[in-house]
Amino acid sequence: MGTFNRVHLIRQVDLLTLRLFLSAVEEKQIGLAAIRENVSASTATKRIHDLEHIAGLELLERTPRGVVPTPAGTVLARHVRKIFGSLEDIRSEIAAFTEGMQGELTVASAQSIIAPFLARELGEFGRQYPKVRLIVHEIENREIVQQVARGEAELGLFAAAHELDLTGVDVTPYRRDRIVVALPRDHRLADRLSVTFEELLPENVIAVGPMVNVFRAAARRLGREFEPGQSVRTGGVALSLVRAGLGVTAQPESLVGKEFLDGVAVVELAEPWAERKIHLATAAGRRPGPVCRALVEQLLDRPADDPS
Repeated sequence: MGTFNRVHLIRQVDLLTLRLFLSAVEEKQIGLAAIRENVSASTATKRIHDLEHIAGLELLERTPRGVVPTPAGTVLARHVRKIFGSLEDIRSEIAAFTEGMQGELTVASAQSIIAPFLARELGEFGRQYPKVRLIVHEIENREIVQQVARGEAELGLFAAAHELDLTGVDVTPYRRDRIVVALPRDHRLADRLSVTFEELLPENVIAVGPMVNVFRAAARRLGREFEPGQSVRTGGVALSLVRAGLGVTAQPESLVGKEFLDGVAVVELAEPWAERKIHLATAAGRRPGPVCRALVEQLLDRPADDPS
């Protein structure tokens, strides 16, 4: 490696090379970075090698399993993210001035947030800004934060959890709701005002997707093990099974539709983790573009208990 030359770095490095370098850091393999940026592996390898030569520093450490950034590479990756963030801000803000609010906004959220809250908000936002193309990724909690940190989604909505790594995102509180227990009307616990998770463990618990991990963690804290009697993808299916007398379930209260209330009993889950705190996530240290800011402003302007 030569000596670092700031002038050479500014004059000779193009945006594609910086994009390939950043993708290699995020994908941990140059081959995967090449696929992500739609170039050949040899092109990606040469461009990253040339970048290191121009910088006069080793930026990626090659290992049998792929690549990891060196300390210098970590610093460069942080600044490259800012460069691409600024370029996107320029593009979207100029478009807002010249053509009205338009562009593309990618939002990542869990189904348990989309159905009761976000879908209505996005519908209203789409009517207000018809030139904005909204892309919604329905994924699990952990992946929401990761997509925002990687720049694959500009806005994420997720439920707070102790095990979540929030590195790379800025977080803003949005809403709260509670996890409640739904039981058949004739169940022995149906007349209670509340039940604990320990009281539910002997039951045939019908778990909805990501709630399985929540229940397993709660069981471990009690020194117990949890395996769902049945595992389903949606809250509506779980409630249908409860109404048919096949078990009990616990899920966010906002997902218990009115159509199920005649057939099931709903009681409070008396656990500190039953209060669900929903947050907004944006990329750390980066000002969101005007479209994202407009949506965030709309979301935060709605009173947390507003059912509309």
